[in-house]
Amino acid sequence: MGMAINFLRELVERIAKENKPKLYIGGLTITSIVVLLSGISGWIVERLFLFLEIENPILSSLGFAFILSSSLASRGLNKSIVEIINLINTGNDINNIRQKLSFIVGRDVENLDKNEILRASAETASENSVDGIFAPLFWIFIGTIFWEFNQYMPGPLAMAWTFKASSTIDSMIGYKEGKLKWLGFIGAKLDDLMVWIPARIVLITLPLCCKTKHTVFKTIRDSWRDGIIDSSPNSGISEAIFAYCSEVRMGGENYYKGVKKIKPLIAKSYPIASINSVRKILNLSIRLQLIWLLSFSLIIKIINLSF
Repeated sequence: MGMAINFLRELVERIAKENKPKLYIGGLTITSIVVLLSGISGWIVERLFLFLEIENPILSSLGFAFILSSSLASRGLNKSIVEIINLINTGNDINNIRQKLSFIVGRDVENLDKNEILRASAETASENSVDGIFAPLFWIFIGTIFWEFNQYMPGPLAMAWTFKASSTIDSMIGYKEGKLKWLGFIGAKLDDLMVWIPARIVLITLPLCCKTKHTVFKTIRDSWRDGIIDSSPNSGISEAIFAYCSEVRMGGENYYKGVKKIKPLIAKSYPIASINSVRKILNLSIRLQLIWLLSFSLIIKIINLSF
């Protein structure tokens, strides 16, 4: 996906130059090609495994599950965050920790102290749990439901790869700077659209995994109030619900390529991020994954019985 996006971006920029309408059209073209090819590729792989299932159902199911799991960033995200907090815990060189952090966050890390590194870890663990785990899980579930009606429809892998394509486009060209302001506009909006429902399901379901001094309703209400202020329709809500459930403050001053950006404070009555609170966010994410998987399995079972 990344290679295709880079190739098409260079091609569009050579053709469009500084022409805004052409950049918009080029962005639409890039998004359409990459998303459609990713979805079709997933659909073809599904056909292959459905054919192999006739000969060897166990091997086919295991192989399909392995490929499907590549759409989820659960292990990679957890490993990266744990590595950073372990380095902090052992008093490792601050520059080494900053370098590790730079691999998973978009903000400038050169001047971050320990507290700011922990805040960045907490925020990226929250936001990327939704983008990298729960959003693809949702679309896998949608594809599985499609299969319950007709196995020639796009299934879990096709839908997962369709989402991953939109997410990759957004992460590579979905920025409000230079030519990308127009070139990446369509891709960024598609990613927002595909994460919109999963983010709100996380908002409602995550409080079921945590114990706080507030009721589930109040936790959801406060998270919505703080998160909806963010310029992103999804990241603010994602961070807010994890902040309230793990009882840690998020938001504040960040720098992106030297430019200061102040994000609204979230859960400001709670203490700043610590090693324990970051670990709690990761544990909450794992618990919610189990709840989602059990719930999705139950829903699929009900649909099976109904039809």
